[in-house]
Amino acid sequence: MSETHIPVLRDEVLTYIDPKPNGVYVDATIGLGGHSQSILQVSSPTGQVIGIDMDERALSITQKRLNEFQDRFILIKGNFVDIQKLIQRHKIDKVDGVLFDLGVSSLQIDTPDRGFSFQHLGPLDMRMDRQLSRTATQIINDSTPETLNKIFLEYGEERFAKRIAQHIVTSRSSKPITDTLQLAKIVEHAIPKRLNSKGSKNSKHKTTVRIHPATRIFQALRIAVNDELNNLKLGLEAAVSALRQNGCLCVISFHSLEDRIVKHKLRTYSKDCICSPKTPICICNHKRTLNILTKQPILPNQLEIEANPRSRSAKMRVAVRV
Repeated sequence: MSETHIPVLRDEVLTYIDPKPNGVYVDATIGLGGHSQSILQVSSPTGQVIGIDMDERALSITQKRLNEFQDRFILIKGNFVDIQKLIQRHKIDKVDGVLFDLGVSSLQIDTPDRGFSFQHLGPLDMRMDRQLSRTATQIINDSTPETLNKIFLEYGEERFAKRIAQHIVTSRSSKPITDTLQLAKIVEHAIPKRLNSKGSKNSKHKTTVRIHPATRIFQALRIAVNDELNNLKLGLEAAVSALRQNGCLCVISFHSLEDRIVKHKLRTYSKDCICSPKTPICICNHKRTLNILTKQPILPNQLEIEANPRSRSAKMRVAVRV
């Protein structure tokens, strides 16, 4: 398996994070370290990176990748919801920038035994942290039809959620569903054949992207297994608290559910009052903590999409601490 890693929106991240010598930066989802490597290069000779990830294998590979920077980086196995606690363990109170590159990594997608992709035969696992107790297999085989429908509808925005849930329940009654290709085939059979081959259009770049009928189901299961949306909300709160004045927050998301949370959180943090419009006077005592720098999300250009097709759905939002 190739461990080649192409960091998404690399130049744009560097422009906004603007790494400098003596700066301290958190890569909250370091993965294979592509962004961190660039931040360390630009902030030479004294800039530091603290990299956080739940995936031990990714951290092991990144350790080797960043070895040339010696004592200028710290790798931590953990969840980004604990950013403040994790940096304080290393005697760091505030940082100059925090980067989130959300979603599943190329390493995880391309490793069949992780179960993230329906393009490879593998167990239905989908745990980003292998120490988590619940796998996708357990969700698929143990959940009620109502629960499956809710997961597929809320986390996958799948229009055929109920129909797919019913097909899964019928299939598992005769044989447990335990591998990726087995689930993908069930989903494919659940969706009307006339819709199976239709693609979706990327309005910015005028391209049509074929989406496998199981794409949204795998996304929904991954989000459920790893509690990604709740973690994102908590992680953003922790990141804002960890930033020093003028520190930069960059968040790259890959689907509408993530982007919606990021957009809402940044808007909330950029306001002095979050009371209901019907409230005659402010009673929330909320104080603005961020200035939003990107009125619209930054998208990859066509050259980047051609070089790295997985970047096509990326959106980046940026804000700075006041």
